[in-house]
Amino acid sequence: MPNNCPPGEVATDLGCVPTDPIGFVERFYAIGLGFIGMVGVLFIIVGGYYIITSAGNPERLATGRSFIFYALAGIMLAVLGFVFIQIVTGEVLRIPGFG
Repeated sequence: MPNNCPPGEVATDLGCVPTDPIGFVERFYAIGLGFIGMVGVLFIIVGGYYIITSAGNPERLATGRSFIFYALAGIMLAVLGFVFIQIVTGEVLRIPGFG
């Protein structure tokens, strides 16, 4: 397998992966945030479907609202967790490579 990766990365079956711990964590945290975002949007769509098809059924309406609320809460927690890590590691602890 030819190594077409930039310096500091190694070729794997999943693509080029950074060899330093900071780059590795940043890469896979970004992938995780993307996955959380996709699942959150999916549940927002499902919640909207529940609300639209509730036909006045209060239980189904409440289920749709809870899907949307918890999907938005999960997305916000994931993003705020990323922001928190960036602030703590880059600004407070001043770890090299962050910030």
